[in-house]
Amino acid sequence: MSEDLLIAACALIGLLVIAGTVLKGWQDWLALKSRELDRGRAPVEIEGGVREGAARIELADLKERIRKLEAIANGVDL
Repeated sequence: MSEDLLIAACALIGLLVIAGTVLKGWQDWLALKSRELDRGRAPVEIEGGVREGAARIELADLKERIRKLEAIANGVDL
C-alpha cells in the first residue's frame, strides 16, 4: 500500500510540474502576442488578404495579362 501511495504521489507531482510549465509557456506566448499587437506590427497584408510575396506574384501576373491584351489590341498574333 505504501509503494502505491508513493507512486501516485510522484505521478501527481510530475503532472503538476508539467502543467505548471505548460501554463507558464502559454502565458508567455500570450504576453508576446499582446506586445506585438501593442506595437502595431501586424503582418503586412495587401488588398485581398495576401502577403507581400504573393502580392508581387499577383502583380507580375497582372502585368503579363496587360502585355497580352495590348498585343491583342495592336493586332499582334501571340
